[in-house]
Amino acid sequence: MPISTDIRSALPCLRRFSRALNGSLAIGDAYIEATLQRLVSDPLAFPRDVPAKMALYQMYLTVWSGARLGAAGRDSSEASAVDRKLAALSPQTRLAFLLHTVEGFSVADTSAIMGFDRGRVSRLLARGAGDLAKELVARVMIIEDEPIIAMDLENIVEDLGHEVVGVVRTRRQAVALAAERQPELILADIQLADGSSGIEAVNEIVGRSSKPVVFVTGHPSLYLASTENRPEPAFLLSKPFSPDSVRAAVSQALFFERKARAAA
Repeated sequence: MPISTDIRSALPCLRRFSRALNGSLAIGDAYIEATLQRLVSDPLAFPRDVPAKMALYQMYLTVWSGARLGAAGRDSSEASAVDRKLAALSPQTRLAFLLHTVEGFSVADTSAIMGFDRGRVSRLLARGAGDLAKELVARVMIIEDEPIIAMDLENIVEDLGHEVVGVVRTRRQAVALAAERQPELILADIQLADGSSGIEAVNEIVGRSSKPVVFVTGHPSLYLASTENRPEPAFLLSKPFSPDSVRAAVSQALFFERKARAAA
């Protein structure tokens, strides 16, 4: 299969990663162009012993480490608090954070992409998490009618340092709690205890404002096939979920929401 076919779906993710890593869309795109030029000139350099997306990121980091196409970062007066904290991290810590927390690679895959052992990557993640966590802390509401799952989600979210403002089971409860506590992030099931839709509940809460949402459902096809106006930005997790997938989705949702808010 041609390399272009393998990497096409991963390129938008790589562009997002490159922009966050370098603090600039123009510089980020320049590194991607250099990576693609390397692929064209030396296709045998593309790793074939790992998934294509991982291989693309590995090749990108090889180019990124060996070239300096511009100064990273933006003028501090224009950068958001998240941008400034990210820029202040060491390059290796910034890489580990973006690959694992924002791009959703596992610790094992992040280690393989960076060429580090897992222990080193875990230490880098722990080092970066403390500095960035303060900028990403949010009030979180959980809409989930299964008590055990709700408890698991609450524990995961609180372990990340966020405040859970409440756990509710129905659309009516969700709307009332949201009006009272003003959550900044919503984790929601789609099929609720009163037979209503989690999508409808979130839409009523969000209204015309933008609020990040993570839908956690055992029926992802219902979300994908829904004709309702789905809230944006939204992330979708399938049950059963892993704690790492919830952590990644929550962190991604808040990371991009804070950057979008600053840009606006």
